Amino acid sequence: MAWDAGRRLCSNLMPQPLPLAVVTGASSGIGSVFARALAARGYTLLLVARRRDRLEELARELNAEVLAADLTDTADLRRVEARLRAAENLELLVNNAGFGISGPFAAAEIEGQDAMHRLHITATLRLTQAALVGMVARRKGGVINVSSVAGFLTNPGAISYCATKGWINSFTEGLYLELKTAGSPVRVQALCPGFTYSEFHDTANMDRTKLAPSSWWLPAERVVADSLAGFDRGRLFVIPGFRYRALVAVLNFIPRSWKRGLLIRASRRAGRV
Repeated sequence: MAWDAGRRLCSNLMPQPLPLAVVTGASSGIGSVFARALAARGYTLLLVARRRDRLEELARELNAEVLAADLTDTADLRRVEARLRAAENLELLVNNAGFGISGPFAAAEIEGQDAMHRLHITATLRLTQAALVGMVARRKGGVINVSSVAGFLTNPGAISYCATKGWINSFTEGLYLELKTAGSPVRVQALCPGFTYSEFHDTANMDRTKLAPSSWWLPAERVVADSLAGFDRGRLFVIPGFRYRALVAVLNFIPRSWKRGLLIRASRRAGRV
């Protein structure tokens, strides 16, 4: 008895590791902003992305750990999974890695479409499960899945992007319901930003001036701040910007047949297909 009490006392006196946050797609854009915001909150960081040089530059600034990995590659994805399962201090996973491709699906290069599905769906699926195993057991932590307002739409010219983001929304809502049903304090969030200033659109060769008026574009810092504030309050869906919240609210009330007609006309005017 005395020995057990002494062991517990020694354990309590030992310094406890800082909570760990893992951010995928951390080398730029929303991911790098998440990394800086979480470092300011006192998390120790594991940054995951393909570009090691960009990761190491950010890691030096934030005193973070780097794991260079292409999450569309099976072997790399398994390495990240194993790291998450082994991290006993993991308290937050931000599934942020993603990209977009525009143009009609029938004319698309199929490998790019396949990679988008593997990154948005398979990687999100496997990394979330790897993180939740420990979080649920410890009754602590959470997952933020970076989705999009596009997840509430089906846009011609971007159907794979919309479909994969719609899957993220549905998947995250399902997790929320399971965790609440089980009485678990572990939190999940689907972050659904609209147009955001980042490298995302540059990588996809999209002209911002043709996509939306400047008033519809939000800084990545605003998106991340809204996400973390919503996470603190346990909100399932976070949609930064009142214009986007109003848009999604209206879309929920429009009959699907009307919505399809509006999207077809808008896409023809914009020359998306």
